[in-house]
Amino acid sequence: MKLQKVKGWWLIRLALTIVGKKGLAEMTKASKDARKSQEMVLRSLLDGAKETVYGKEHHFDAILEAKDAEELFTLYQKYVPANDYEDIRPYVERHKSGEADVLFPGKPKMYGTTSGTTKEPKWIPLTERYYQEVTQKMNQIWFYTLIKNKPKVFYGKTLSIVGKAIEGYAPDGTVFGSISGIMQRDIPNFMKTVYSAPADIFWITDYKSRYYALMRMAIEQDVTLIITANPSTLVELQTNANEFYNEYVDDIEKGTISRKLTIPDEIRTILEAQLQPNPKRAAELRALKDRYGTVLPKHYWPNMQIVNVWMCGNTGVYLEKIKDSFAKDAAFHEFSYVSTECKAGVVLKSNTKDTVTFGHKMYFEFIHESELESKNPRMYQLHEVKAGERYCMLVTNSAGLYRYNMNDILEVTGYYNQFPLLQFIQKCNGIISITGEKLHERQFIEAVHAAEKELTLQVKFFVGFADVDNSRYTFYYEFVDRAAGAAQAEEFTKAVDTRLKEYNEEYAAKRASNRLKEPATELLVQESFEKFKSACIEKGYRDGQFKLNLLMQDEKRHAMFKELLLGK
Repeated sequence: MKLQKVKGWWLIRLALTIVGKKGLAEMTKASKDARKSQEMVLRSLLDGAKETVYGKEHHFDAILEAKDAEELFTLYQKYVPANDYEDIRPYVERHKSGEADVLFPGKPKMYGTTSGTTKEPKWIPLTERYYQEVTQKMNQIWFYTLIKNKPKVFYGKTLSIVGKAIEGYAPDGTVFGSISGIMQRDIPNFMKTVYSAPADIFWITDYKSRYYALMRMAIEQDVTLIITANPSTLVELQTNANEFYNEYVDDIEKGTISRKLTIPDEIRTILEAQLQPNPKRAAELRALKDRYGTVLPKHYWPNMQIVNVWMCGNTGVYLEKIKDSFAKDAAFHEFSYVSTECKAGVVLKSNTKDTVTFGHKMYFEFIHESELESKNPRMYQLHEVKAGERYCMLVTNSAGLYRYNMNDILEVTGYYNQFPLLQFIQKCNGIISITGEKLHERQFIEAVHAAEKELTLQVKFFVGFADVDNSRYTFYYEFVDRAAGAAQAEEFTKAVDTRLKEYNEEYAAKRASNRLKEPATELLVQESFEKFKSACIEKGYRDGQFKLNLLMQDEKRHAMFKELLLGK
């Protein structure tokens, strides 16, 4: 398939290169003196918010009297406690009710929502300042980086999977929704031609219908860039393609979109306005089916340049399932260390996992992983962290987060001048302890992979849960070989258990003393992860925010997997 350039590709590349180069130059200059950059950022953030409710309560004026960077750092710790969302929730609630100047000057531009530690979701404010200085600046560098790594990345279409820009309204009328959706909505008109489908497609609430519509639109076109945070979404897109490939082809030939789908009439009208009969492409897709049987992205998108997804933490498990399905020349670009609360930096090179911290726009502090349980841990500044060490990060930004604990374990992998490079390892709560064993999710993942090699039995999906009442773990598997039964699963668990004893001395000690019982084993139905994620999204999770730890102490999720047992 010959690469088909989108209309205005040259203008897109030129514009993104100009603004991206400028942003990268600014970051590069600031990174040469991390201490100075961080001092300037913190002073600017505190000065901008010193007249707010939070600023007055926490003595921002007194902190700003500091004579140098070290005194500023000391006073900031003295007057402002490290906090989590529940500490700032009362202030956010005041903003939601219409009050201005509470956490930051004025009122928020919007809120992003995400799940919290309680039954109530987090409402994360997004201010205009943060939007302009962080979100937009970082995206400009990101797009320019994609062009530097793969100059043809914007020649074809972009399959971008985001949340709905507007999902609802706070009591005072301020919108809440997906920040990525807002960014896609607000791009310049000349760039909107790159997207394979209009943003209205994300208003389709039926899970399977939305994925059908995304793939039906995209598979007709020459897609050269995919942007989706979670690689599990790629697995689901391919699952959808396997199930509905013939229907896609029929729709493409006729210029329609299946009436079997649950798509609201107003959205269907918008989608159909972009469609017309395309028998040539339909014939190409039928030929691929005849030739390969199972048609993969490398077949229908042979000119793919970049797949932009998370690659760190447990998301790598899902990426492994799909990465070989793409064209050999396609690069994988880490989505960067980003969450609703904080987009901490930008990744400059494809096929790496290193996020360059945005140290000239946000203020960062770090707690070494060895002190996470300490009541008074030492706080490290951005310029003090060491390569090869792991930390938990606290962030201060212009959107109302002050010394906000991200509750993530990050590894410093190097430096961009003096700005650290970070890789996400796992959530701090990815450490499970039933009887004091402190079992890491990463240890469980590595044990499963070791068992796969030992027994030459491949796992399609796996997950583990702490069963505190019975003092044991329960391991759930879906094997690639559908013929694998209970006996093989039990043998697999024994291999995993053996490896965990090797990886974790406390686990071995607790197992030896029988304080920790032998793990239980369960077999899952086919497409178990896809069924689980579908159920979660039906309960209100957004695709981009959906994350699943592979080792958990979570009775609600555990109950959901119990419903997916083979033979139930």
